[in-house]
Amino acid sequence: MRAMFNDRSTPLSLLKTRRSGKPRDMVAPGPDPAQLREMIAIAARTPDHGKLAPWRFVIVPDEARLALADRLVEIQRAEKPDCNVRDEEATVQFVMQAPALVVVLSAPAIGHKIPEWEQQLSAGAACMNLLHAAHAMGFVGGWLTGWAAYSDAVRDLFGEAPQRIAGFVFIGTPARELDERPRGELSEIVHAWNPGTGPGRQLVY
Repeated sequence: MRAMFNDRSTPLSLLKTRRSGKPRDMVAPGPDPAQLREMIAIAARTPDHGKLAPWRFVIVPDEARLALADRLVEIQRAEKPDCNVRDEEATVQFVMQAPALVVVLSAPAIGHKIPEWEQQLSAGAACMNLLHAAHAMGFVGGWLTGWAAYSDAVRDLFGEAPQRIAGFVFIGTPARELDERPRGELSEIVHAWNPGTGPGRQLVY
C-alpha cells in the first residue's frame, strides 16, 4: 500500500508530498519499535532555543491501548456527566485507531529566561517533525487533539503539570490514496512588508 505515495527521492519531494492521514483510515503495517524510536529521534531534532528539550514523547504500546481507552472513558464520565454510550464508544475508537500512537507533551521549563511561548512552539515543531519522519519512512501520520488533549486528568496519565498534551500522533499505512486538501494561495498567505505604510496587506505576491 505504501507504494501509492508519490516520489520521495529528494528532500523537497518529501516536503511537497507530505499529507496528514485520518487515523481511522490507517491500517497495518505500522512502524516497528525500532522505526518508531528512529522517528522520535528525528522529531527531537527541532528548533529548541536554550537547548531545553521542552517536549516529551510517550509511546502507547499495542498491549496498553485497551487499558488507556478504559482510563479515558473513566475520565470522560467524571468530567462530562452528560456523555452517553455513543460518546464513550467514540473515545474507545479514538484510542484504538491506527497501528501506532505517540502522545507528545509540551514540557516547558517554567521561569526560565527562554519565554514559555517559544518552548511551546518548539513542542509543536516536534509534532511536525514526527509527521515528516513518518512520511519519509513510508508511513502516514495524523496529529489529533480533542477533549482529551485539554483534560488535566488525561495529561496526568502521561506527565504532570505544567506539561500539556500537544497532540496524539497516530501513525500507520493509509487504506486508500490520500486526498489532497486545499492549500492557501500564496497571494493570500504571503505578503511583503512595506515600510511607512502601516499594517495591512502591502505588495501582495
